[in-house]
Amino acid sequence: MNILMSVWEGLVAWLAHGLVETTWWQVLLFTLVVTHITISAVTIFLHRAQAHRALELGPIPSHFFRFWLWLTTGMVTKEFVAVHRKHHAKCETEEDPHSPQTRGIKALLLTGVELYRAEAKIPETLAKYGHNTPDDWIERNLYTRYSWQGVGVMLILDLMLFGGIGATVWAVQMLWIPVMATGIINGIGHWWGYRNFESPDASTNVSPWGILIGGEELHNNHHTYATSAKFSVKPYEFDIGWLYIRAMQAIGWATVRKTPPKLALGTVKPVADDKTLEAIIANRYEVMAKYANELRAACGVELERLKAQGGENTARWKEMLLAKRWLHRDEDKIPSELKASVAQAAAGSPALAKLVAMREELRQLWTRSNVSAEQLVVDLQAWCRKAEDSGIAALQEFSLKLRSAHA
Repeated sequence: MNILMSVWEGLVAWLAHGLVETTWWQVLLFTLVVTHITISAVTIFLHRAQAHRALELGPIPSHFFRFWLWLTTGMVTKEFVAVHRKHHAKCETEEDPHSPQTRGIKALLLTGVELYRAEAKIPETLAKYGHNTPDDWIERNLYTRYSWQGVGVMLILDLMLFGGIGATVWAVQMLWIPVMATGIINGIGHWWGYRNFESPDASTNVSPWGILIGGEELHNNHHTYATSAKFSVKPYEFDIGWLYIRAMQAIGWATVRKTPPKLALGTVKPVADDKTLEAIIANRYEVMAKYANELRAACGVELERLKAQGGENTARWKEMLLAKRWLHRDEDKIPSELKASVAQAAAGSPALAKLVAMREELRQLWTRSNVSAEQLVVDLQAWCRKAEDSGIAALQEFSLKLRSAHA
């Protein structure tokens, strides 16, 4: 009887405290730390290193991340890579495995994991997009063959450490990637947020501070420069995943292959040449982002003029507010129900109308595939002359910047 009582008391004590007696805040801290390691493994190893080859990781971090992901997610590297590469290749189309633009935001938030798993089961997707992923003995015989046994091991470890509350810790670990990565990034990251660049998709930056999801919050930046190991581009943006990569680089555990290009400006050339064109096309997203600033500034000037005239509540004022938000976007990105109002706002200002027309002409330098490089140089020179003869200070200054661009 005493033995049974001792066993029962020991069981109750274990369920209450586990093998290590911890306070509630220590359990919370442990949960936050382990889920952050999981997010870091996904963004650094699966996403940046494997899917996009933006960096190379040494054997120590690579094997650690693979083992940790096996314990905490059950994801197979080849499956993640294949599905993600297809997402980029078919972004925002019916073939995109997880676009809220075609499937709806509700589907991504509630069934994003199911969408991922369904695509990962398609042999053609794995064969076409899953190449150059780990294929060694441990990958074939453990991580892929027994992909879900790892999370079972994690459950046992959590229960042993914390007792009954360990089940909750494990549940949070299992939900972390489906909620944070699949739901927020694949869903909200293509639905709501701000955009630094007019990338050809609907990607957005969810937050300028990429901490909670390892830097993946800067999703528009990533889609603009998909092969970059660094996701932050603005001075106010922070990518904690890049911080970890730099730390690993410092000790020889990582080699960065690519970071976002930066438009270099030098002496203003008398006329734009082939090198100028090359620099502009290579940095076209940054060029258009700078042009967008000019458009927004022009809208701001018009709004100030209307305010001085006491026209804050007029139809013109409302149209100009819409123009400030949308006029710098490609036409196909402006909501159809707003196009007429935005166009009306631009038409009411000769300077705005000129800026919009010149933006489209500038964009044609890299969107026309049937024009020779020599002709594009001629077109760029003509654009600069037209801008500098426009009498619009913003266009004149922008042309000088373009003529000073170099690789």
